[in-house]
Amino acid sequence: MEHSYAFACDAFRQDAVRAMHVLRGDPLFTAAQVIVGSVKTTDGIVRETTPEIKALMKKFWPGMVSLNLRPQLGLSWDLGDGNQLDRVSVRIPKAKFAKALASQTGPLAIASAARKGMPAPKSLGDVLVLESDVALKFDNGNLRKGPLSTVIEADETGVRYLREGAISLEEIQAIVPGATGIQPSRPIGFSHVRNLLWPRFQSFNLTGS
Repeated sequence: MEHSYAFACDAFRQDAVRAMHVLRGDPLFTAAQVIVGSVKTTDGIVRETTPEIKALMKKFWPGMVSLNLRPQLGLSWDLGDGNQLDRVSVRIPKAKFAKALASQTGPLAIASAARKGMPAPKSLGDVLVLESDVALKFDNGNLRKGPLSTVIEADETGVRYLREGAISLEEIQAIVPGATGIQPSRPIGFSHVRNLLWPRFQSFNLTGS
């Protein structure tokens, strides 16, 4: 959430997640990423949190590392893949507003506010949606260019570096020496953004500032 605008919604509201994918023009079986406000929250949504995964969370969260992990079984959500991938891309964002928001709401499904194949929007005016398409908008002006998050896949079999981003493979290997660099067999998650818009059908009971 650091360098472009995004859509966000309650990860457990399937109608809102579907609306988000429709706004983007995503193909079927595209999974949204999830952001959380604390490491503790991940205990409820991911399984098989190995010592290596915990070490990466401790070092790089909040920050620019997305971890593709195995979700807990039986979660009542559908991030867009029909629960077929057995992976969820999750991170605690570096952006203070997004982190605070996820801390208040619980897990949020997110995706770039650009339509599929279009440049990432750097200002609210670049987001091509109708007023009726979103429930809330948060404006932080023009955002600076910056790298995507690094994407890591991790489970009991090891740690794999899937996408180069803000954190290098060497930095990952400094924490997990056995981490390997490979190409992903299937993409999951989206580029990371700073300011948020809620697809219509979403509702929140927000507390605090």
